[in-house]
Amino acid sequence: MKIFASLARGSLVAYTALFFAFIYIPLVLIAVYSFNANPINMMTWSGFTTDWYAQVLGYKTAITGDAFYVESTDQLVQAVFNSLKIAASTTLIATVFGTSIAIALYHFDFFGRRFYRVVLFMPMLMPDIVLGIALLIFFVNSGINLGLKTIIIGQCTFLTSYVFIVVSARLSGMDRTLEHASADLGANEWTTFRKVVFPQLLPGILGGALLAFIISMDDLVITYFIAGVDVTTLPMFIFAMLRRGIKPEINAIAVMMLSFSFVIASLGLYLRSRQK
Repeated sequence: MKIFASLARGSLVAYTALFFAFIYIPLVLIAVYSFNANPINMMTWSGFTTDWYAQVLGYKTAITGDAFYVESTDQLVQAVFNSLKIAASTTLIATVFGTSIAIALYHFDFFGRRFYRVVLFMPMLMPDIVLGIALLIFFVNSGINLGLKTIIIGQCTFLTSYVFIVVSARLSGMDRTLEHASADLGANEWTTFRKVVFPQLLPGILGGALLAFIISMDDLVITYFIAGVDVTTLPMFIFAMLRRGIKPEINAIAVMMLSFSFVIASLGLYLRSRQK
């Protein structure tokens, strides 16, 4: 039995190591080759350079001189600006709706409550391409012009679910006796919410908002269907570059996005798990 237990433990360790290697080794390779000085074949190492990062930011470099690999730095900046504007708008709307729904389902018992909770999970479980096509058909049949407005509406349909789940998890760990004590001391519902519930709920709200923000920044499939022809986000810009070949500065853009996503996601997880 000890032999079987040792084999099982060793197999589990090996599987875990291979699992994490499969996920993270490609990310490490992207980071390493983003500093490769070879402008032709990024898989052939020819020296260390940070010129690709400088070029992404619009500076001339010693490798390429006046020949910019990024087709238009202005287009890249506009794509980043569009992504930030969309992410900020959808985060605000999804956080308000997701938090309100979570509080309502937590405090009130009504007919269809469980069904409504299941419906909120559907946008997360539905394949992105299906949701993107469904939103595209809805907007076209409704006569709504595709653009920033449709992207914000479309992303809110599934980001609200993410915020709802994070805030609901926070609510489930709260002590409701504090609310009862506040009511016993004469506080009305608004005062109880403002001074008792909201301070405890704030880390979950901020965590859900940061999660929604980073998902919005990284979304490609759904945004691709409902963006129209006049709006380009950062993921769409990178995807368009990849279709014309893997260029060296794509690695630099990917590393910058990865670092930004890691910082935001880590902050969101910290706020989510923080106990007052």
